[in-house]
Amino acid sequence: MIESNFNKDLERKVDLYVNGMLDEQGIDDLWAELIQDEYYLDYTKSVANLKAVIEKERSAKGDAPTRRLRKYANYGIAAAIALFIGVVGVMNYTSTNVANDGLEPLSWIEYDNYRSANETAATTDNEVIRKAIQLANEGNTEEAITILEESLSSANLADEVAELSLTLGSIQYNYGDFEKALVNFQTVIAQEDADPLVLEKGYWFLGNTHLQLDNLEDAQVAFESTLDLDGQYSRVAERYLRVLNE
Repeated sequence: MIESNFNKDLERKVDLYVNGMLDEQGIDDLWAELIQDEYYLDYTKSVANLKAVIEKERSAKGDAPTRRLRKYANYGIAAAIALFIGVVGVMNYTSTNVANDGLEPLSWIEYDNYRSANETAATTDNEVIRKAIQLANEGNTEEAITILEESLSSANLADEVAELSLTLGSIQYNYGDFEKALVNFQTVIAQEDADPLVLEKGYWFLGNTHLQLDNLEDAQVAFESTLDLDGQYSRVAERYLRVLNE
């Protein structure tokens, strides 16, 4: 299970930062905290997917690391740049080792609109989900969780319950609250009439949550269900199952 010595608020800010979800002021504030925190390097070891995140952002934005460092220098945090260079090396080393192991759970679940199998946006009209994702991306995690829980208390349709629970579980997972995330992903897969893609994500995220909690047998069951649905996560689920069976 991934563990950290940081408080949840700082961990959340770091996760938002490496996923490109902080504005300039947010980045300034984060670095001001990080350069004074001696446990930062320990936390970076738990961000196993940073290398993939950096490559994804580089591809999407064409923003090379050197250009980013110059940007940060303009913000007046040159002291943090030296730390960042060393940190990236540690993270890349950790990410390589994790990839070789093959059983590292997701360090971050991307938020999206959970498109349905027929490529139409299943949650386009669900303002609660859209608002919750916006709040989570802005760092207002507790508020996002609250509005989702309130909406779930009155939801009846399988698709709505599954989508709300999937979003809520994802936010809780990223916040490090794996026990609560587990409950919500279990709620997702219980909605048998929901959209197949939402169900597949529910099983896939459930398996990763079990890995976070060291529930290997339960993780295997969830990944087997993911594989059975034969969707976008089937190949990676098959790889995880192969490692678990070995």
